[in-house]
Amino acid sequence: MGNCCALLKSIMGFATEDFIIQEEHDGRLPKQKKVKVVFVLGGPGSGKGTVCAKIVEQFGYSHLSSGELLRKEIKAGSEHGTMIQNMMNEGKLVPSDITVRLIQKAMQETDNDKFLLDGFPRDEENVRTFEKLTRIEPDFILFLDCPEEEMTKRLLSRNQGREDDNIETIKKRFRVFQESTLPLVNYYASKGKVRKVDAARPVEDVFESVKTIFSSANEQGA
Repeated sequence: MGNCCALLKSIMGFATEDFIIQEEHDGRLPKQKKVKVVFVLGGPGSGKGTVCAKIVEQFGYSHLSSGELLRKEIKAGSEHGTMIQNMMNEGKLVPSDITVRLIQKAMQETDNDKFLLDGFPRDEENVRTFEKLTRIEPDFILFLDCPEEEMTKRLLSRNQGREDDNIETIKKRFRVFQESTLPLVNYYASKGKVRKVDAARPVEDVFESVKTIFSSANEQGA
């Protein structure tokens, strides 16, 4: 716990008390920055990053990948980066406070009010921590549904130099997804917030379905 607290302070540069994302307004006291958030969920290799890039281009969202933010922290040479690196290599989930603070910081530094959170949340603790620290409720959840066999093939064929793209770690990541993240999909589905897409198809077909979802959300003011 001590290491996590120290890491949070080094990431954020201030104490870890709760706050809502804020912005300055005409030199007066900060006001709340109302943001629109979509959680993009799917198993490892389901195509989240590719789909998010297309959503950014067409609908003007900012794309925040929890995994990329963690890897960026590692590359920055943080004294605690080794802890994050080891947990990711073992297919384990990084403590929620760390992940949420990195997301929170990125949202504050981005001049936009529409965000795609790629691969987040990953478990119930992520949800509780995100809601507690940001007080933000997602507009909806984009769920990229893809068979494990297809996701495995994609992960093993891509060449990104990622240490967590090996068969042993991939199996651990699938297990974590099934045990921790899929229940979240069911939870949000019970609230009518899940938009499910068949992600085993070619990316062009997948994005046609995604475009329909986001166009409808824009029309409804979601």
